[in-house]
Amino acid sequence: MASEAPELIAPRAGEEIDRSRLEPYLRKGLPATDGPFALRQFGGGHANLTYEVRFGAHEYVLRRPPLGPVAPSSHDMKREHRVLAALPQIYPWAPKSYLYCGDPAIIGAEFHVMERRHGIVIRSDLPDAVKGDLRMARRIGEMMVDTLAALHTADAAAAGLGDLGRPEGFVERQLEGWTKRWHAAKDKDLPRVDEMAAWLARHVPKPQATALLHNDFKLDNMIVAKDDPGRAVAVLDWDMCTRGDPLMDLGYLLNYWSEAGDDLAWRQAAFMPTWNPGFPSRAEAVERYARKTGFALEDVRWYHVFGVFKLTGVIQQIYIRYLRGQTTDARFAAFGARVATLAEKGSALIAGEAGP
Repeated sequence: MASEAPELIAPRAGEEIDRSRLEPYLRKGLPATDGPFALRQFGGGHANLTYEVRFGAHEYVLRRPPLGPVAPSSHDMKREHRVLAALPQIYPWAPKSYLYCGDPAIIGAEFHVMERRHGIVIRSDLPDAVKGDLRMARRIGEMMVDTLAALHTADAAAAGLGDLGRPEGFVERQLEGWTKRWHAAKDKDLPRVDEMAAWLARHVPKPQATALLHNDFKLDNMIVAKDDPGRAVAVLDWDMCTRGDPLMDLGYLLNYWSEAGDDLAWRQAAFMPTWNPGFPSRAEAVERYARKTGFALEDVRWYHVFGVFKLTGVIQQIYIRYLRGQTTDARFAAFGARVATLAEKGSALIAGEAGP
């Protein structure tokens, strides 16, 4: 579905924030805080907890890590603040971050507060107003590719981010890290996942460039204009931003880029509404990205498989938190089935039964 961004709700049970310490802290640190204080939760995310903060007419967004243990280097609010305090200088779709707090005494976890942008978030289906509009579907698909390509060709040093991350050995560390995360989070053995990891390890490509990476780039991490869904308003969720091989972002996006002929279970396990008529195919998306960036893409299948492998780990980490009672969000009950489907998808990609 497509939904207004916000999707605001009263904070879920167990995800409430103690306002008595938060309000005075924010009044001292944010640029505009006159007016009454109000706090609501954004209901659409799956990992980091996100809240609307209001002081009268002034709107902000507060982000903090999820409840329970989190994997090392994940949900890094300090990193996200650093990136979003600087990135808008060179990348206009990045909302500006104003404040970081590393003191858990304030709300029980680190957090940062950033600019609020308005529009809609497109999730599993298109807005009713543009369904059947083939031209708009193509524009939305091309906008995703172009927005990603713009990030990968941006000058990190110009924004003071030239030292972000450790690009050398990035691909190998990602593969090793997500393999470890899979084993730490799994609730049962799935041989297909182990086969994916082994195949990836045998065919690691040599990176051709170093670029800023989002590390979770997909349509529902974007806000688009309500009156023109083919125009990007913001890219969200920057807590894993780093520098490294840009094709890692492309492969992850391809994992979500479903087509009409794909297995229905695949579409449901990693969903963007790109299966609708009018959207570019995955092959067309790859071709456009290559044209916009100048990168060679003969190894794109490896990055696509890695995107499946990474998402398998991401979903399993969320699912295991649900099984352990660390989150009570009922949406996560079906995530075990998604993990199994992704394992089969990765196997099919390796066998050449899906493309590009």
